[in-house]
Amino acid sequence: MTKKVLKFGGTSVGSIDRIKHAAKIIKREYDKKNKIIVVVSAMSGTTNNLIAHAESISKKFNKRELDVLLTSGEQVTSALMAGALTDLGIKSKSWMNWQIPIITEGDHSNSRIVNMNIKDIEKYLSKDGIAVIPGFQGVSKSGDITSIGRGGSDATAVAIAKIFNTDSCEIYTDVDGVYSSDPNKVPLAKKIEKISYEEMLELSSLGTKVMQASAVQTAMMHEIPLHVKSTFTNRKGTEIINQENIDYKKVVTGVAYSKDDAKITLIGVEDKPGVAADIFEPLSKNDINVDMVIQNISADGKKTDLTFTIKRQDKNNAASLLESNNKIKYETLQMNDKVSKISIVGAGMVATPGVTYKMFRTLAEDKINILAISTSEIKISVIIDEQLTIQAVKKLHKTFNLD
Repeated sequence: MTKKVLKFGGTSVGSIDRIKHAAKIIKREYDKKNKIIVVVSAMSGTTNNLIAHAESISKKFNKRELDVLLTSGEQVTSALMAGALTDLGIKSKSWMNWQIPIITEGDHSNSRIVNMNIKDIEKYLSKDGIAVIPGFQGVSKSGDITSIGRGGSDATAVAIAKIFNTDSCEIYTDVDGVYSSDPNKVPLAKKIEKISYEEMLELSSLGTKVMQASAVQTAMMHEIPLHVKSTFTNRKGTEIINQENIDYKKVVTGVAYSKDDAKITLIGVEDKPGVAADIFEPLSKNDINVDMVIQNISADGKKTDLTFTIKRQDKNNAASLLESNNKIKYETLQMNDKVSKISIVGAGMVATPGVTYKMFRTLAEDKINILAISTSEIKISVIIDEQLTIQAVKKLHKTFNLD
C-alpha cells in the first residue's frame, strides 16, 4: 500500500467533463489500494476572471479581500471533485484550508505553508476515504485566508507530500512531462524522462511553466520524488529526482526563455564604495527582484555604467525609485522592455569545457547580439532582442543536440 499525493492543474479540471475524467484517474490509483490525497487548482480561466472582477471594483483592491476572492476558485473545484469521486462509488470528502487548517506565514498573495494538522485527514485515509484539498491557499495564524502565489497548487501538493510523509507526489497537467524546450514553439523539442531537482528548479525559475519553482525547491530540500504526468495520455511522464540518480548523456538538458524582462542601465554612475547597495536597496524594499547585474568601470575609475534586469511589470516603479534616490548620482537612465531572456540548463555543464563559447558562437552566427549575461554552475542566461527569441531558442536547441 502506497500513500500518494495527486495534484491536478487548472487545465486538467477545466470543465465538468475534465473533472470527471480526472476522477477516473484517481479511482484507478485508489483501486490499487493506495491511500490518496488529491490537490486541485481552480478550473482554468477562473483565477483570471476573479482578478478581472477585482480590478473592475478598484485598481488597488485590498490584498486581504483579494486572497478571499481568488482562493474561492480552488474551493469550487474541491467540492466538484469530491462529488465526482462520490458518484463513482468512492468515499470522498473535501477540506477547506481553514478546516484542516493549513497554516501559512508571509504577506497576502505571497504566503508560504509552514504546517498543517494531519490528524483528521489521516484518520479519514485509514477508513479508505479520499481527501480532496484546495491548492494555492492557507490560513494565517491570525485567521485570515491567504494565497501562496500563482502556480501555488504545486507548492501545496509538495508541502502535503512532506508533512504527510507520502511515498510520492504526482503532478498531472496538460503536457506529458518536461520537455527540452517549449514544444509549442520548438516542434523538435523532446520529453525528458528524468531530470534533477537542480535542473528543474533552474528551468522553472527561467520561464518553464510546468511546475512552480518554490515547489521544486521544497521537493529538493526534502528529497520528495516528483512525477509530472499528463491527464490526457497514458505516457510515462518525467521523473524529478536526485542528481546522482541521473545518467548525463547530454551536457545541456533544456533551453528555456521568458519574455517578461526589462533591462535598465544607469550611465555615468559615481563609482564609490556602497553605490551598488544604495541603488538596489530601495528596489529590494519595494519587492522588486533584480536578476542579472553587469558593471563596467571607466578608464579613470571615477564612473561606472551599471546594467541590471527586472521583471517588466516592475519597470515604471523601478525607474521612479531610481530617479528619486538622492543617495546616488548618474548621468542618464536607459530602459529597454523589448528584451527576452534565453537560458541553457544542464548539470553536465559543470564538467564540460567550452559550453559558454559554443552558446555565444551560435548566437553570433545568427547575428543575435547579447545585451547581458548571467551564469551559474548549471545555467547560462543571456538577454537579447525580444523579436529574436524563438530564432535563438531553436538554434541553441539544435546546437546542443536536443532536437
